[in-house]
Amino acid sequence: MSETSYKYQYDTNPRKIKPEYKVKPEKVKNKPNNKMYKKNRNKRIAETKRKAKIIFYLLATFTIIFTISYRNTLIDEAYSKTESLKNDLSNIEKENEQIEVNIENSINLSNIERVAREKLGMTKLSNKQTVYITLPKQDYIESENKTINKKKTLLERIKDLF
Repeated sequence: MSETSYKYQYDTNPRKIKPEYKVKPEKVKNKPNNKMYKKNRNKRIAETKRKAKIIFYLLATFTIIFTISYRNTLIDEAYSKTESLKNDLSNIEKENEQIEVNIENSINLSNIERVAREKLGMTKLSNKQTVYITLPKQDYIESENKTINKKKTLLERIKDLF
């Protein structure tokens, strides 16, 4: 030991004892021994591949389930739309039948006569309302005689032009 270690200490704090040798910091090795590193590396790669497969299968399963669920949702929406259209069609057909019955009832001859009398103020024709007209027996139509042109030859057409 050195001389400083035997000197009197005035404080109450203990003195640090310095070792006689120097401690070298350990260097971090980049690679452990080659065989162990390769074994561990192969195990890590195999484990990573196994985990990747599991994740891939989980994602594929989720995608398939989601696709099936989405397709079923679309089918349900189409079915409900079809059902609502069928209900609308049946309601319209019922209304159409009621309107046809109303039209048939209103076309009744007695109903037409009643509406004509009440709303339009019409009455049945009487003998006083009849007016007779006498026409002369001469024919006022005059007939026209048209001659039908026969096809003329080329020479006749040229002759007519001059």
